[in-house]
Parts: sequence; structure tokens; C-alpha cells
Amino acid sequence: MVKIGNIELPDFPLLLAPMEDVSDPPFRALCKEQGADVVYTEFISSEGLIRDAAKSTMKLDIYEKERPVGIQIFGANLDSMLKSVEIVEKSGPDIIDINFGCPVKKVVSKGAGAGILKDIDLMVSLTEAMVKHTKLPVTVKTRLGWDENSIKIVEVAERLQDVGCASIAIHGRTRAQMYKGEADWRPIAAVKNNPRMHIPVFGNGDVNSPEKAMLMRDEFGLDGAMIGRASIGYPWFFREVKHYFETGTHMAKPTMDERVEAARRHLQMSIDWKGERLGVFETRRHYTNYFKGIPHFKEYRQRLVTTDDSAGVFTVLDEVYEKFGDHQFV
Repeated sequence: MVKIGNIELPDFPLLLAPMEDVSDPPFRALCKEQGADVVYTEFISSEGLIRDAAKSTMKLDIYEKERPVGIQIFGANLDSMLKSVEIVEKSGPDIIDINFGCPVKKVVSKGAGAGILKDIDLMVSLTEAMVKHTKLPVTVKTRLGWDENSIKIVEVAERLQDVGCASIAIHGRTRAQMYKGEADWRPIAAVKNNPRMHIPVFGNGDVNSPEKAMLMRDEFGLDGAMIGRASIGYPWFFREVKHYFETGTHMAKPTMDERVEAARRHLQMSIDWKGERLGVFETRRHYTNYFKGIPHFKEYRQRLVTTDDSAGVFTVLDEVYEKFGDHQFV
């Protein structure tokens, strides 16, 4: 059993990574149904929260069916981060997660996300202050370091644990790498193998097949896997990993009926949550993976990502099923 604070999870839990404009309530619901053990919100700006910015506060919406759920916040100002903790607590999450890993320039330039990897003392002091400011378990998601010359993740993880961090998820790249090259899980394993570490250590980065997940578990000895890009438009990834763990075999790929139904539900839930315009627009990024591997699909893909009204998208989805309903996915 793996525990984050008092939250009991199965052996080698699968976590849905916090992803901007992806890990919203509709998508989290689909992933939860397909076996995600913990889900995280999109990352939320602490500055946006304390200014009551609409986009930030909307991301606080969580629902009972997705528990355990973590709300992830980012920032580099202590006062703002502590105020945001108080706001986040009112939404009733199970976990508060701190983003010390986002590599995008607009976040890093403010010293937040992976930008804080240039100031480990601040990273530790912020974590300590937040742990003391809430009764909820505080977790951290980060990267190996700022660049290959500044990888001190074993020391960093130990220091975060010592100030009360309840678990740590580590992406196997530096900030300098962004998302290029291959993730290196060896430094994450070194964190786990540190005899002083006793909190869960989760691996993140390039877990894009059941075999990779098993490798992370059996060869690298990590406590769980945080799944990001492999799940976009493909919530079934979680159940496929668990089936592989249990049987050593690959389960059948979701049928066209399952894919169309999931896409329809995803779109409808998105519209119900954020309205027609945003619901249609923000679901577009998922369609490529929902229907990946279908030959001669370009025309339909183009229509799915350019149609501006939900009625039109639903019509395209009906046409997709009518034309490709017999397609066998392998």
C-alpha cells in the first residue's frame, strides 16, 4: 500500500498529471472511470487566485466522484502562496500540490514552476511554510534540476521530505530539456533508493505504454507513475496499464463505439462545465488521440477541430461512427 498523508492508495498507483487546459473536471472524470487512482487539477496561479481571476478560480471546481483529488498551485511569493492555500482549502481537495516543475517561459520568468529550481532554499522554505499553513497533505511535483549541471534531486527531495512534504513526483527531465529527448528515470530511482527517504516517490515522463509503467515499477522501484501526455484523448491508458500488471497481456483496444461515446461525453461535460464556446474549443486537443490510427481520417479530424458549435461536432462524431464503426484498433 502507498500512502499520501492518510490517503491510502493501491500498490503502484497511477496518477493523472496536472496539465494546463487538459486536466479539467470532464477529463478527470473520464480518467477516474478508467482507473486513475489520483487525479490533479490543472495548475493554478497563486497570484490569479488571490486576485479572484475567473480562469484561476474556475479551476478550483472538484467533484466527489473524482476523489482523491489534488489541487495544484504555483507561485514564488510566500504571502501569495499562503493566501492561495486558504482559498484552495475551501474547495475541499484531498491534497494540495505545489508545481515546482512547469518549464514554460511565462511561469519560469516569474521564478515559479521550474524557475524555482535556481533557488532550492526558497523551494524548501515555501514548502515548509505551506505544510505548516494547512492540515491537508502537501505534495510536490518537480524536475531533475534546472539543467544537467545542477541536478541535485536526491538532496532536494530529502530536504522537501524533512520539512513535511507528503510525496514527490519527479519528471525525468531538466528545465533546459523542456519536453525534448528521453526522460531519465535513473535520478528518480536514486531518490527512491536514498535510505533516508520514506515518502512516496512517483515517476513522471515518457510513461507511454504498459511496458514502460512496469519498467518504472519493477526495474526502477518507484512507488507509482504519474501519467501525462499518454492519457490525452486516451483515458483508457490507465485501465490498460492495470490489465497488463494483472495479466501480462495487452487488453483489447477501445472500440470505435467506445471512442465516439467517450468523445461525445467529454464534449457534453465540457459544455456543461464551461459553456458552449470554451467547451467546444478546449475539447479539440483530444480528438486526434481519440481517433488515432484510422486511415483516411484527415477530413473528419479537420472538421472536428474547426467546427465552432457543439451541434456540428456531434454531427461529425455521428458521421465518424457511421463511416468507421467497423474499424478494428490494434
